[in-house]
Amino acid sequence: MRIINGVLLTMEGQRFENGYVEFENGKITAFGDMADAPAYSGETFDAQGGYILPGLMDAHTHIGIGEEGLRWEGIDYNEITNPVTPQLRVIDGFNPFDTAIPKAVAGGVTTVGVAPGSANVIGGQIAAIKLRGKRVDDMVLKAPAAMKFALGENPKNCYGNHDKAPKTRMMSAALIRDALMKAKRYMEKKEKGEDVYDAECEALIPVLKREIPMHVHSHRTDDMLTAMRIAREFDLRICIVHATRSAKIADVLEGMDFIPIVGPSEGPASKPECVDGSFATAGILCRHGLTPAITTDHDVQPLWLLPMYAAMCVREGMEEEAALKAITIVPARALGVEDRVGSIAVGKDADIAVFSGHPFHYMTKATAVFIDGLRVK
Repeated sequence: MRIINGVLLTMEGQRFENGYVEFENGKITAFGDMADAPAYSGETFDAQGGYILPGLMDAHTHIGIGEEGLRWEGIDYNEITNPVTPQLRVIDGFNPFDTAIPKAVAGGVTTVGVAPGSANVIGGQIAAIKLRGKRVDDMVLKAPAAMKFALGENPKNCYGNHDKAPKTRMMSAALIRDALMKAKRYMEKKEKGEDVYDAECEALIPVLKREIPMHVHSHRTDDMLTAMRIAREFDLRICIVHATRSAKIADVLEGMDFIPIVGPSEGPASKPECVDGSFATAGILCRHGLTPAITTDHDVQPLWLLPMYAAMCVREGMEEEAALKAITIVPARALGVEDRVGSIAVGKDADIAVFSGHPFHYMTKATAVFIDGLRVK
């Protein structure tokens, strides 16, 4: 298959005003300028002057595990019975027939991070999932891709208001440290050959070994800095999810090694810690040398509107290229799958979205979407 006659944005610093991309057996085999394209006799799709991009990505969603149009029946992301549940796997609660999935695909989204909710200070294992398939086993790109942690009002509300720990931010941090230290000691015993097994500790080993990052739900500046403090103490990789008030400490965060996953920024604040939510935040972080991703936090905001949220960030000061990367290659890095998706490069998965116009224009539609080289729209 070859996609032709489109403005090709690779997300690796290359732009072709009249470009093409070719793929076979689910992998990208060639791309470039139409003027340099070799003769081709296979199937083609004409972008007709539209835009060709890697499939869009959101690193933090609850799609498939917080199902659209359902009440408690489809809410499977918060296990509010124990504040420390790293052994939970979102793939065990994911429904490939969530009606939000085809809508997201129609918007050009091909891969997402599916995460547990933020009721627990350690919520469970995040998976990178492609939005094509009838069973989650066939849709998983990487699992686990990260571990979900949470600080701030949500754990306090879910447990503290019922006279259970954590009632305070101090206890939230203490519970995380305790779980990580237990897992560290458990890992040391395993490495010595001792016959031990603990599901919670076992799940945290990839975090301690820096094989996957911690994704920490935090809105307030003090919660973000607590998350960074814990990450330093245990030498962990970290992404800050939401980062709602991060603009207030952008100068403090400058130079720190983490990915802010910013959003959602639309609508009135849902709670006190979210009052400073703004589409300007991602651009401010960029100007301080950080590289943010943009999230809808679906089902908080609809995933299919991801390019519109990126467009709003541009309107409020973010550079266009940074915003495009924030919904492609940067979320791929946050999930540790940048070797497979997030940009157009030879050998990467043929996950490609074709748009009728610039993806940030309100009149633009996705005219074709491919996942693993198969057309899904």
